[in-house]
Amino acid sequence: EVQLVESGGGALQPGGSLRLSCAASGFTFSSSSMYWVRQSPGRGLEWVSCIAARGGTVYPDSVRGRFTISRDNAKNTVDLLMDSLKTEDTAMYYCARGLRSFCGGGYSNYRGQGTQVTVSS
Repeated sequence: EVQLVESGGGALQPGGSLRLSCAASGFTFSSSSMYWVRQSPGRGLEWVSCIAARGGTVYPDSVRGRFTISRDNAKNTVDLLMDSLKTEDTAMYYCARGLRSFCGGGYSNYRGQGTQVTVSS
């Protein structure tokens, strides 16, 4: 059974930093790409980073240069370091298993409980 458990969210001011973590189990983590996606009212679901099984990373323009995704295949974890946070980064953040070993192949609809990030002054 696939399980994804996100943690690390919180409330902070614009310009701050936060590190999210996701613990994965129930599938061959080292062979899967992993995504971080977010959802906020009125904006729908948006992917914010992807790391391929071999470690290559991809980001959308909205977060490139501010967010950094990393993975630890020994621990089956994927982290998201978020710097220079903006109010528009406020959302529920989820990790998701990629459908392929590389980024760009989409991600599974299954998500964990998520972790809330709120950026406000």
